[in-house]
Amino acid sequence: MTTAKETVMTNAQPPVLGGPCPYLSVDGAAKAADFYVKALGAKEVMRMPPDDKGRYLHIHLVINGGSLMLADAFPEHGHPLEKPAGFTLHLAVDDVDAAFNHAVKAGAEVVLPVQDMFWGDRYGQFRDPFGVLWSMGAPIKTA
Repeated sequence: MTTAKETVMTNAQPPVLGGPCPYLSVDGAAKAADFYVKALGAKEVMRMPPDDKGRYLHIHLVINGGSLMLADAFPEHGHPLEKPAGFTLHLAVDDVDAAFNHAVKAGAEVVLPVQDMFWGDRYGQFRDPFGVLWSMGAPIKTA
């Protein structure tokens, strides 16, 4: 039998959506979450209270039907800030030009402008203000 407190704690955690869930450690998790809401249409579903230094241990967003988790670096607990490298977060979108331009207007830096690619998608890459590389793609629309 669960107690009322256990039920509240269980219900406080939203389900993780999608396949593998990226968990990013960034410098400024709250600012990153706000950027993803503005630039990518993310929905914030959970944010733990910050510590006494204003750092967040956990923020849960949903972008394009999948979960993305964020935290600030906590070097004193073995989690130093590292430059994001070796991965790209990809979003399949309906209108890549509009979505990409929206992200750039919100502060993303163009890495690869949107263009028609040989595999049949319109595709582009940008880096967000926190150093994370993103790509967006959509099938090329034929007349």
